[in-house]
Amino acid sequence: MSGAALKAQTDAVATASARRRRPYATLIIGIVLVGLVVLTAVVSLVWLPYPLSDISGDRLESPSPAHLLGTDRLGRDLLSQLMVGARIALTVGAGAVLIAAVIGISLGLVAAFARPWLDDTLSAALDVVIAFPVLLLAMLVVAVQGPSLFSAILAIGLAMSAVVARLTRILARRVLGEQYVIAARTSGTRLGGIIRQHVLPNIAPTLLVSLALQFGIAVLAEASLSYLGLGAPPPNASWGRMLQEAQGTVLTAPVGAIAPGIAIVALVLGINFLADGLREWTDPTRRRSR
Repeated sequence: MSGAALKAQTDAVATASARRRRPYATLIIGIVLVGLVVLTAVVSLVWLPYPLSDISGDRLESPSPAHLLGTDRLGRDLLSQLMVGARIALTVGAGAVLIAAVIGISLGLVAAFARPWLDDTLSAALDVVIAFPVLLLAMLVVAVQGPSLFSAILAIGLAMSAVVARLTRILARRVLGEQYVIAARTSGTRLGGIIRQHVLPNIAPTLLVSLALQFGIAVLAEASLSYLGLGAPPPNASWGRMLQEAQGTVLTAPVGAIAPGIAIVALVLGINFLADGLREWTDPTRRRSR
């Protein structure tokens, strides 16, 4: 074997090995980043450095042993607010994704099995909803319901459900066109059995990846709503509200803006890494290459 051929073979083996490692590396990074936020949220349930209502600290105090991240303009501990903010971000993300999954998957399956006129009507309605940004739709719902944690979850979940519904419809119709599904329907298999045995198992991996990405969108939307004053009201501590309150003192006390900003980036980045790793792992063509 010539030197050039040997080098090409070695490079191909190295590339294949890197591809095999990539899903694991991406998953691990995502799990670590998301795991840190989840751990912080769990710890906040049983322990906080200071109560959120404690204003005994000096105003805009720099990081110190007493206040590891310093204090805000009211003398409240920033670390305590950051820990509670992790809990709120995960709660909103999980709640919104749950609402989007229940409504979106249900509508998507209805559209996939519906008659053409109903399918076209639902598809057109979903396209109209998708055309509006998630944050704008969430703001409209919150404006009607009033600012609260539940309103934020409901608003973001409803706004994201259209995306989930459209994806579910596309995936389900693709599965319904397969020969084994056509044979099952011809043999008299009930609609519920087709959904449970054929449709959901085949679309679940792709839906799982999409819902993971929607989780990150929900976190960003919640932070944006809180920044605008439309999120969970005080005494809840949201990362978006922390950014809003710190914008006037960002030059004199930058930690108040940097800490929640890093937390938002870490969580969203971790979720995206996790979704990317799941996509790599569940892709059958990539599994065959491994």
